[in-house]
Amino acid sequence: MKDDKIVTLRQPGEFADPLTEVLRNGARQLLTQAVEAELAECLATHAHLTTTDDRQRLVRHGHMPERTIQTGIGPVEVRQPRLRDRGGTDGERIRFSSSILPPYARRTKSLDALLPVLYLRGISMGDMQEALAALLDKDAPNLSPAVLARLKTGWQEEYERWKTRDLSARRYVYVWADGVYLQARMDPDKQCILVLIGATPEGKKELIGFQSGYRESAQSWRELLADLKARGLSVAPELAIGDGALGFWKALEQEFGSTRQQRCWVHKSMNVLNKMPKSVQPKAKSDLKEIWMAESRDEAGKAFDRFIAKYKAKYDKAADCLAKDREALLAFYDFPAEHWKHIRTSNPIESTFATVRHRTTRAKGCLSHDTGIIMVFKLIQAAQASWRRLDGQNQLPKLIEGVKFTDGLEADRDYAAASSIPKPSPRFTHSSNQ
Repeated sequence: MKDDKIVTLRQPGEFADPLTEVLRNGARQLLTQAVEAELAECLATHAHLTTTDDRQRLVRHGHMPERTIQTGIGPVEVRQPRLRDRGGTDGERIRFSSSILPPYARRTKSLDALLPVLYLRGISMGDMQEALAALLDKDAPNLSPAVLARLKTGWQEEYERWKTRDLSARRYVYVWADGVYLQARMDPDKQCILVLIGATPEGKKELIGFQSGYRESAQSWRELLADLKARGLSVAPELAIGDGALGFWKALEQEFGSTRQQRCWVHKSMNVLNKMPKSVQPKAKSDLKEIWMAESRDEAGKAFDRFIAKYKAKYDKAADCLAKDREALLAFYDFPAEHWKHIRTSNPIESTFATVRHRTTRAKGCLSHDTGIIMVFKLIQAAQASWRRLDGQNQLPKLIEGVKFTDGLEADRDYAAASSIPKPSPRFTHSSNQ
């Protein structure tokens, strides 16, 4: 017999990946075991329940039809076990619902977070299926263009609900404000998205306000702040952090006049250095660092005066740029030292939108105005889960109670005794999870 020389050719786009198949089989087994464990726990919890003829009330009842869950390693088929309640009426019947495998779930939550990120990176709805096929599987079930369109509609509805949520039970100790500019399709100018992030009394950062505005005008910021007050945010934050955009500070004084102001040292340093020759900037940057790294307001004030005296004669514009916001730049000394690295910069907003700015620079025109708002909102929601809490969370209730702080320490403390206590480092960090 002659050897079979027929060679099977793969269709374009098809590929064999034994490793992925092993991972999928392992995921299928682990998922099945986890759901079975949930069912066993439910049966054990209600093991004392019996019917009128002394039989076990809750028993296994086969499996539901097999369904496919789209995951990051491709589709995984699973059959969920069912439970039968032999003694309860319709209104009292006990039902089994898996927390791992919710009813009607067709995708993992990580994929729902991936889709807006891909869109913001420049992948249009028409090209999404092809891109996902390379990541997940050739067919990519549950992620067809029609499904993606429905997801987009759902995101729009979610955004509308979020914009009208009740804020009467919310309280924010700090707020960070900034305007983020994106280039939308068919728009002659960049659209400005006004963003407010707040710190709760528990030290958790969360998105407060988010809307499109005309540049960073006082009117646009006023509309955002007034809307927050109308939905119940009546207690003014203790401190607001932002750059030198006058629109926000004017609106803040009108809506939350008691809130202290802190200018972002990152923005201010860049503004000052940009008014100097490049040859002078490294030394000037070091001199600026001496100000916000000082251990006390008095030391910072002396470093501030040294900078003005040193550069005023030759670089008066740079010196004036720094001097005009002196009080707002040093406001953080009246707050706990543990919070200094959080409240000297608007980095919580800057780091979150770094990827958005990169996307709009590399792939301009892929977002319409409305789609851009929705996609950015979903991106913030995904990023919010990884935002780090504030250090020194125990100090936040003290601020709410009106305790005063001087140079990062409680004003009524015995400073002679306090001087022997190690003080939290006021190191300035600009990492992506601030």
